[in-house]
Amino acid sequence: MSSDSPTSGFLAFVGAGPGDPHLLTLRGAELLAKADAVALDEELFGSFLRHCREGVEVASGDLVKRAKAGQFVVRLCEGDPMLFSSITEEVAAAAAAEVDFEIVPGVPPATAVLTYAGIPAATGMPEFRIVDAALEQDWAAHAACKGTLVIYNGIAGAVSIGKALVAGGKPDSTPVAVSSSGTTTEQYTVVSTLARLQADLKHAGFTEPALIVVGDAVGQRDKLSWFETKPLFGWRVLVPRTKEQSKSLSEQLASYGAVPEEVPTISVEPPRTPQQMDRAIKGLVTGRYEWVAFTSSNAVKAVREKFEEYGLDARAFAGLKVAAVGDATARALVDFGVKPDLLPSGEQSSEGLVAEWPPYDSMLDPINRVLLPRADISTDTLVAGLTELGWECDDVTAYRTVRAAPPPAATREAIKGGGFDAVLFTSSSTVRNLVGIAGKPHNVTVIAVIGPQTAKTAEEFGLRVDVMADRPSASALAAAVAAYGAKQRQAALAAGDSPRRPSQNRRGARRRAK
Repeated sequence: MSSDSPTSGFLAFVGAGPGDPHLLTLRGAELLAKADAVALDEELFGSFLRHCREGVEVASGDLVKRAKAGQFVVRLCEGDPMLFSSITEEVAAAAAAEVDFEIVPGVPPATAVLTYAGIPAATGMPEFRIVDAALEQDWAAHAACKGTLVIYNGIAGAVSIGKALVAGGKPDSTPVAVSSSGTTTEQYTVVSTLARLQADLKHAGFTEPALIVVGDAVGQRDKLSWFETKPLFGWRVLVPRTKEQSKSLSEQLASYGAVPEEVPTISVEPPRTPQQMDRAIKGLVTGRYEWVAFTSSNAVKAVREKFEEYGLDARAFAGLKVAAVGDATARALVDFGVKPDLLPSGEQSSEGLVAEWPPYDSMLDPINRVLLPRADISTDTLVAGLTELGWECDDVTAYRTVRAAPPPAATREAIKGGGFDAVLFTSSSTVRNLVGIAGKPHNVTVIAVIGPQTAKTAEEFGLRVDVMADRPSASALAAAVAAYGAKQRQAALAAGDSPRRPSQNRRGARRRAK
């Protein structure tokens, strides 16, 4: 039985899918959001807790008893709860206790892992057969399968299973794929044949969860592989930025197959004394300025917070002209309800903004003053450029940037020991601060920088710059790293080698071809 809006205790068995957290069903996410308690394997599915409300309890023990006591309980199950799952007794116990329950199907590994490996599950095949090697099987009967045979829990006995299929009449030339950690960025697939299975698996180091796929459909992988061929597949990429700034960059990196890890290097704090900003906001409202120039999204955030403190909103910008140094700053302004009047058409920097800025004209501009709410460590480039154009500038400290606390010891060791495949530097300060709080990245790590000034700073710290964005934006930087990864991959394949991540080239790294 089930209930969409239970008024008392409730127990939901939710299929979590094969591993990729994005494959959770909408119904599964909806139930997690309502849960008082969640039972799950935190190592496998800890990231799914983001769907839950704050303070949700991670439960263990008798879930039926919890539901009987009035709790809304969700039990996350690997894959699909009703396919090769051990929850049947738990469901029966809920029914016997007359607890309202629901079973939510999940995406099964049998189809999802094949799809992520570029192997069509049943397209053009007369049969699609799934077996569990943990149970006694008649491999001679399975050798007669005319389509695709998918084997769960078979890694420990893979070689003997292959021999049994051949003995049962399966041609030893039949293609075989073995894929572990399917649908995650740890996915690893080896393609072989029944004849070569023992040799090809000898040094592969496979562990469960894994699937063995037998059949001609495996031959489609060369044409259909899309996941493991992403340009940064499996790359562990360090994103040394503030938390607010790193989200969109991390999402873009993940779309290229990377595993981004955000390490704050800069902490944004209010000015030591707020009086200067107070006067600036008052002047903005009373018509002291012709222009307001924003050089970062943090500056927008600082002004917005001051507005909220005074009960103001974006209407206070009426009659003012507003400039933004680049796209990210412009987006922050638009979110605030302010459309910038001026953006650089070329380089997104203070220099680029000055190049677009109109000179002061007493006939056209009733006021010759510009407000610049900025960081405490900003350079004088913009002030000097505007002054030369005839404008007077109020350069106001809107926020302070201070070095963040060091990351955890494991992260520091990965930085210095070559555990990261790439590090993305979005400013000179991120270079200085990362080295200051965590040490220099290992020489196998790809160093990517947002522009020439950041490159110069990196080189001053003894870092080899491998990638530079073609324009100074975080999005362009991520795209440049992806292009670099794709080029490295193509070069390896052209040389007849298996593509390797940069971290796999350090001494002592596990040499497992992907």
